[in-house]
Amino acid sequence: MRRILGLQQKEEGEIDLTPMLDVVFIMLIFFIVTATFVKEIGLDVNTPDKNQNVKDADKQSIVVQVTSRDRIRIRGRDIDFRAVRANIERLHAENPEAPVVIQPHPESKTEIMIHVMDSARQAGVYNVSIAST
Repeated sequence: MRRILGLQQKEEGEIDLTPMLDVVFIMLIFFIVTATFVKEIGLDVNTPDKNQNVKDADKQSIVVQVTSRDRIRIRGRDIDFRAVRANIERLHAENPEAPVVIQPHPESKTEIMIHVMDSARQAGVYNVSIAST
C-alpha cells in the first residue's frame, strides 16, 4: 500500500510543460506575423551621386549650409531662421530646375536641417538632397 501511495505522490508532483510550450509557440508566431506589418516612419534622403561634378552641381543647385552653431547660410550669406523659405523661393524662381542641397555640419542640430527641408518643400522645391561637408 505504501508503494502505491508513494508512486501516486511522485506522479502528482510532475508538471506537464507541453501546453505551456504550445502557448509560447503560438505567441511567437503571432509576434512574427504582426512585426512584418509594422511600417517604420522615416525621411527619404537623396544624396548626390559621387560621379557628379561638384562644382557644376553647386552652380545649378541651391546650396544651403548649416554651420556648427546652427546658422543657416545660402550663397555665403547668413539667413534668418524665418527667411529660409523666402530665399529658397527667390532662388527657385531664378532657376526652376535647381534642386536644394543641404550641407549640415556634423555638430549642427537635426531640427535646423528639418526646418530647411520643410521650407524647401513649402517653397515648391521637392528635389531636396543632403550632402556631407
